[in-house]
Amino acid sequence: MAHVKRLTVYPVKALDGMDCESVSIRPGGTLAHDREFAMFDADGDVVNGKRTDRVHDIDTSYDTGTGTLSITTDGDSVSFELRDAGERTRAAEWLSEFFDVDLTVERDETLGYVDRREMGPSVISTATLETVASWFDDVTVAGLRRRLRANVEVGGVPAFWEDRFVGADAPAFRAGGVRFEGVTPCGRCVVPQRDPDTGEETPEFREQFIERRQETFPEWADRDAFDHFYTLMLISRVPEADRGADLAVGDPVEVVPAAEP
Repeated sequence: MAHVKRLTVYPVKALDGMDCESVSIRPGGTLAHDREFAMFDADGDVVNGKRTDRVHDIDTSYDTGTGTLSITTDGDSVSFELRDAGERTRAAEWLSEFFDVDLTVERDETLGYVDRREMGPSVISTATLETVASWFDDVTVAGLRRRLRANVEVGGVPAFWEDRFVGADAPAFRAGGVRFEGVTPCGRCVVPQRDPDTGEETPEFREQFIERRQETFPEWADRDAFDHFYTLMLISRVPEADRGADLAVGDPVEVVPAAEP
């Protein structure tokens, strides 16, 4: 049976994710704690994995109860309570030195600093991860999860199941009490091409990915909804009526009709 297999949020944009057994939907339509914090340089531009591969040289964990970010590198181990403005300043000083960028750490509790701020959670199926990982000799399913950084993973469905939710007359799906409406396929950047532990690029990742993606493009997907084949993962929207609801691992998932116009 289709079900929510995994829920992952990324408390500090660009840094490590954390798996959750349950999570609520924020007023802005994103998952609670997801990208709640982000690093910005002096020009107001975000500091992330697209900009620097140094994100692979840092390990982080986050305690949602205390708001504590713990950071480990080869030569240091520190922690900061990010909900406190003074502690965020301390964290920014440490991170500025690490990334060699003068930066600040900002907080957004309502929406988070997701890339597409008018949209909501990202969705992928377990079978998609397994299939795509099989295209490469040195890519594991666990490693691909970290490369792609999806919020909601759905089990009990076929590979590329998530592709059906974009395009003309696309349906939606409901997970537990939360409705998800597809908005766009996720065009990928340089980050999935890198080993999440070392930051080294997997040789010919993009070229091989595009070739296999085109070969395996599912018949149920609307090709016109995809600008190119370097896409994987669904970016969804949660309607306002379902915001504030809870989503949990194990919740049943069912395909439902598109919303009435």
